Amino acid sequence: MPNALLIENAAIVTMDAARRILGRGYILIEDGRIAAIGDGSFAGETAAERIDAAGMVAMPGLVDTHAHAGHTLTKGLGRDSEDWMSIAGRIYAQATDAEFWGAEAALSAAERIKCGTTTAALLFGGGPDIMRTDVEAVEAHLAAIAASGVREVLAVGPNRPGLQHVYRNYMQGSYTKVEISPEAQLDVAADLVDAAARRADRIQVVFSLPVFDARELDSDAVYNISRRTRDLARERGVLLVQDGHRDGSIAANDAKLGLFDGRSLLAHCIDLTDEDRAVLKRTGAKVAHNPSALMSLYGRCPAPELMQEGVTVSLGTDAAAPDRSFDMFRNMFQAHRYHGRHFADDAVLPPGQLLAMATIEGARALNMEDEIGSLEAGKRADLLLIDMRQPHLWPPVDPVQRLARFANGADVDTTIIDGRILMRGRRLVGQDEGAILERAERAFHQAMNRAGLA
Repeated sequence: MPNALLIENAAIVTMDAARRILGRGYILIEDGRIAAIGDGSFAGETAAERIDAAGMVAMPGLVDTHAHAGHTLTKGLGRDSEDWMSIAGRIYAQATDAEFWGAEAALSAAERIKCGTTTAALLFGGGPDIMRTDVEAVEAHLAAIAASGVREVLAVGPNRPGLQHVYRNYMQGSYTKVEISPEAQLDVAADLVDAAARRADRIQVVFSLPVFDARELDSDAVYNISRRTRDLARERGVLLVQDGHRDGSIAANDAKLGLFDGRSLLAHCIDLTDEDRAVLKRTGAKVAHNPSALMSLYGRCPAPELMQEGVTVSLGTDAAAPDRSFDMFRNMFQAHRYHGRHFADDAVLPPGQLLAMATIEGARALNMEDEIGSLEAGKRADLLLIDMRQPHLWPPVDPVQRLARFANGADVDTTIIDGRILMRGRRLVGQDEGAILERAERAFHQAMNRAGLA
């Protein structure tokens, strides 16, 4: 087996349908997929590369179902969230070039690898009113992601109709003002989706669409751009992503626009009405719950209740700004506290359910559950080795409880995606971490100078 990788002596949390946990087992990886997994020692032919994972837990790679491209270079800016939103919007719309988006993507991917996030879904830009669809910017992002080895779903699409969107464009090496219409953005988005489909690699490009409030839903412009985006997504069989549903918006958007089906991914979903919940159950739309996000301060996503009703609920980070990180372990813990406080019951969202939300349910939310999200023969080899021989993860009791309640991203020793080792012993493999940081710092200062914020 000249191209095989064998992981030995690991405790294995499979997250398969039976939720099997193997006390000491092996995982054989061939051609990017799990070829065999089992208890004890592997009895077959010796693999070309072996990892002795004694003292470690092997688990599926984490799946972050809601984040934003750009945020990694705007974290920590401003005094509060309102201040940050103003600054980030100014940078995204007025001060970026292709290098900003490429450098930010490389930094974002490095953080994800080091936190154990093997798959992430990102909106390209800061939100539904400052989405970017510049081809050069998107291509710079995708090139950096491809070089990193991570798996990604990137959502691109139109801004909100009725607002004038004028960007300061540095994409050709000089400053110009460019006025963008939602219709033109959607044309470019469709081309980007098609180009990604032709590549057929670890990176998907899908569609995004703003969440519209009741006052906007009678607009012909809103109706037309929404239905066209929906139809393009359905024709291509890709996700349609929306960011910011709350308090009746799901039911209203469904009634007026008919947007939702099993390939709809709706982020935040706070303070939902009974009608909202009924639409989710009827249409099969999926939810990305973001317990660390600012939106979760303004209202609660009824994640436990939705899951009891059969709705797929996954976890997202909402990216790394203004005050967060890509650490999905942090989000598991925060989700437990968030809903436990609401119900005054620490039994809400037990460890196994939290781990599922961050792995197999995340894969299901992205319609990728047949490929990733659990450790099973035939699936893509996206997995982590967690160093459990540490004071905060000791004594060696139930590994699921230790992972969901005590672990953090810095406990990830090894990250493997598509059978390729991207981090080993906390060191990136095949990438220069120092060079990534230096590139990001240069791009950050250039953007701050252009925005007049230096």
